[in-house]
Amino acid sequence: MILPDTDVKVEAISGIDELSGKLRKEEVGNKLMNSVIENDQEKIDEGKTIREAINQAIGSFTPDLMMENFVTNFNLAKNLYGPKLISLLSGYDDEYIERNIKIPEFQRELKQKLEEKIKKLKDDKLIDKEGFILESGVELASLTLYFEELDNIIPKGSFGEKVNKKTSHYGEKQDVMKYKKGHRFKDIALRKSLKTAIRRNHKEIQIEDLKTFERQSKGQNYIIYGLDASGSMRGKKIDAAKKAGVALAFKAIENKDMVGLITFGSEVKEIITPTQDFGLILKELTRVKASKETDIVGTVNKAIELFPNNDVTKHIILLSDALPTFGTDPEEDTLKAISSARANNISVSLIGIDLDDKGEKLGRRIVEVGNGRFYVCKNLDNLDKLMLEDYFEI
Repeated sequence: MILPDTDVKVEAISGIDELSGKLRKEEVGNKLMNSVIENDQEKIDEGKTIREAINQAIGSFTPDLMMENFVTNFNLAKNLYGPKLISLLSGYDDEYIERNIKIPEFQRELKQKLEEKIKKLKDDKLIDKEGFILESGVELASLTLYFEELDNIIPKGSFGEKVNKKTSHYGEKQDVMKYKKGHRFKDIALRKSLKTAIRRNHKEIQIEDLKTFERQSKGQNYIIYGLDASGSMRGKKIDAAKKAGVALAFKAIENKDMVGLITFGSEVKEIITPTQDFGLILKELTRVKASKETDIVGTVNKAIELFPNNDVTKHIILLSDALPTFGTDPEEDTLKAISSARANNISVSLIGIDLDDKGEKLGRRIVEVGNGRFYVCKNLDNLDKLMLEDYFEI
């Protein structure tokens, strides 16, 4: 079914004061963590700059090459670097640069600003001498991603307490049902059974009067987030997808569930086996760059391998903005992979970003075979809400 990205009702989420248990300072460095927590705007802007460069799939910071691209064809340069990165590095918005880029005096001023900004990133040891991003740069970028998404999802809230829908002898008491052979006597609902016997005018409680509590499990869920990192996801889409992944990991790990990550383009890239290591997932999400085609088949097949064999709830959430394009018959191969997942007791949901009619049709078939849910996202600001909605429907 299609679930639109509007009017999602939410409840309050637990406060930000609990975040110390989700992302320890030693995982990202005390100095960087303190800078962001203390709202050091210069440091936050540096983190955003590196994050945006990764989202735009920029390999390194080279002011001379950037200026050459700006002067030669600014529209192409804007598409390559993205308006946000250009603004963070230069201090000017893209429209202002476009109006003045042919003026020699402005060119000199702009180049100086780019050189100063990039030199500062080097001095702060966030990029190396050649302009390539260092691990400390990734860590700072991951912190800005983390806190930015927390600021976003806390006002929105979550969807209440996550409860595994499997029945279990050892969960919480839920609905009352008729007693059947094999039910535990300690689960008998005495008051309900007594009321039934009285209503039937029985002097003593009969077997047919007995009612028992059905219990819901508090067992773990294992979720793997399959993130499309094909070329069309570059920029705003990949950033929103990363934030959605942060929201999923934050809430699922808070609920003691396990979260894994697979990013895919023309091949499966970053892989994290389901874990409760939030810092690991956060940094790997931050690193993701968009490139090439869309291979959903390889993602699903790899996810099947990563799930444990024991009896837990297993779920894949795929996020993509396009039909699968990799392979000789990508659509049919995708449906075969989804069927294989179901044969392994794995459900599959899909969040589609601006899919065309053909893409929506395939999306419906994927979730029908995968026994999951299909969401259409037309507003990137709502992507994290859709991700959490699917998580709470598992």
